[in-house]
Amino acid sequence: MTQSAADRLLDAALVHVAFDGWSEATLKAAARDTGIDPALAKALFPRAGVDLALAYHRRGDAQMLAALAERDLTALRFREKIALAIRLRLENADREAVRRAATLLSLPQNAPQAARAVWATADAIWTVLGDTSEDGNWYSKRAILSAVHSSTVLFWLGDDSEGQHETWHFLDRRIENVMQFEQTKAKIKASPVLNATVGLPFRLLESLKKPQATGPMPGGTQ
Repeated sequence: MTQSAADRLLDAALVHVAFDGWSEATLKAAARDTGIDPALAKALFPRAGVDLALAYHRRGDAQMLAALAERDLTALRFREKIALAIRLRLENADREAVRRAATLLSLPQNAPQAARAVWATADAIWTVLGDTSEDGNWYSKRAILSAVHSSTVLFWLGDDSEGQHETWHFLDRRIENVMQFEQTKAKIKASPVLNATVGLPFRLLESLKKPQATGPMPGGTQ
């Protein structure tokens, strides 16, 4: 299959990211290396480094979904499926490219794009694992998984353990925290007393509806 100009530029950019970060210089070098007209490169990635970094993030999501599609998940518990999805995503990633992207996207002016990118990853995981939520749980699941994914990425960036096994232990602990939260929420809903006294936030959450349109919103495209 013939690669698109955008994919060719992204591949070429990865060679330069370690030296120039996700930047205008990297985009120019990628255009030079691929022989693609600089004007076309700029049209494909108008914000240069930011758009390249976001494209790399979306590629990571696509690779994760492809890797999950090749696995038999039937014997796994739900928490194990989530852990596997995040692990596959990180194992396919270039750590320096992710580090440079995290640095760039953490800048205040890039925070909205960064948040949408992480949310899209969480949405992709829940969707492929068969989430059927239609109410506020749609939001809470993705918000919690976004936090789990983000904290795990930050831990992974500094993890020098063999095979990054400390990262996978960290991920398991974060997912255990999520499971404990869900168990507590279930207990509150099952108890008339607790539901009446501290259950209001959960009742309000359940009154929400998942978005029906795509676009620059949680769960939408970038």
